[in-house]
Amino acid sequence: MSDASDDRRAEGPGGLNRPREADISAGERVLCRLDELPEGESRGFPPAPGGFTGLFAIRRGARVHVYVNSCPHIGLPLDPAPNRFLDAKKQVIVCSAHGARFRIEDGECISGPCYGESLEAVPARVDAEGRVIVPADAGV
Repeated sequence: MSDASDDRRAEGPGGLNRPREADISAGERVLCRLDELPEGESRGFPPAPGGFTGLFAIRRGARVHVYVNSCPHIGLPLDPAPNRFLDAKKQVIVCSAHGARFRIEDGECISGPCYGESLEAVPARVDAEGRVIVPADAGV
């Protein structure tokens, strides 16, 4: 049995366990839980408070790739509809405005008007509670 100082969970309303907010630094924010992002899928997120540009994430196994939702060509959002960032085979990220195609692993444009440029990558981590965490100012 662990002592309370090692416990990463706190008792919440109704006696339910919930993640302690103290586990997240002031310079970070939670995008979602890993289990809310299905394997091989993408999902968009609104901008941070005070920001104008949202983020999107793609899950590959336990790894989550997060980028700013802005095409490097002229800054338009990439998704034509909510959470639609990938091609039909879910192998590359596609810009809905220009058809530019980007590698999921590093965000580099492999075809289209911004060839050789890259999406703005956002450092992301999955904590012990299964939360996808990014810097609070990502996309600002």
